[in-house]
Amino acid sequence: MTATTVLTARALLLDMDGTLVNSDAVVERVWRRWADRHGLDGDEVMKVVHGRQGYASMAVLLPSRPMEQNYADNARMLAEETADMDGVVAIEGAAEFLASLQGVPHALVTSADVALCAARMGAAGLSLPERRITAESVGASKPDPEGFLKGAAELGVAPEDCVVFEDSGAGISAGRSAGMRVVGVGPRAGFHRPDAVVRDLRGVRVEVLGGGGVRLHVG
Repeated sequence: MTATTVLTARALLLDMDGTLVNSDAVVERVWRRWADRHGLDGDEVMKVVHGRQGYASMAVLLPSRPMEQNYADNARMLAEETADMDGVVAIEGAAEFLASLQGVPHALVTSADVALCAARMGAAGLSLPERRITAESVGASKPDPEGFLKGAAELGVAPEDCVVFEDSGAGISAGRSAGMRVVGVGPRAGFHRPDAVVRDLRGVRVEVLGGGGVRLHVG
């Protein structure tokens, strides 16, 4: 049997892609086309792009290219992704997990912009959390902790009292840098040593405590 990790928190900060929504099919299509256009190896590109905003991935992959080109390319990529919902589905257990957060302070913290966030959550049949930190909300992409720190501030909760749910190395690093504990979700997460890891959200049970806290049973 897998051991269960118990974490107590006052707020939860949730990544979207790979954590609540499986959008891997779209991400693969769009980024492999981008790799082909720039003469890059698609497999190597896919090792970089998860969790980051597009312009930040491009800066890693094409370090000598001016950032203005990355921002322009990123806008085109976001439009491509927003128009392509083929294969976008909910992560197993995501709907039930979100439903269990009624009364629990939580926010979505995603590298997607508002349009892509709404489109993917809608395609997956998931309700959008009331509080959302999107690409437009921050000046720096994950692995910078800005998004998670903003999420905590909006909820009025200290970083050390938050638990992050993430799937990618960039996101897990961002959560750690923010001073938060991290639950890793899915096959990518385990390589980056989160505080606990589950295959999908069926492995998380939420226990709402008196006084506004929450106890997570993970595993």
